[in-house]
Amino acid sequence: MAKGGDEYVKYVAEQFIAYMETSKEDRRQLKTSAKARREPWLTRWFGYGPMSLLLWWRGMTGRHR
Repeated sequence: MAKGGDEYVKYVAEQFIAYMETSKEDRRQLKTSAKARREPWLTRWFGYGPMSLLLWWRGMTGRHR
């Protein structure tokens, strides 16, 4: 058990050092690019089923007008 804890502390320390060594601008750019790659909230929360129903419904309402 102690070995696993030591490895975890080492990992956290390495991640913290890597974070501190990157510049603030690089971290900000990484954060904005990660936000841009995220899926829409409807897909992320409920999958593609509701998204496909929404697209189908929008297509149906557009045809009747």
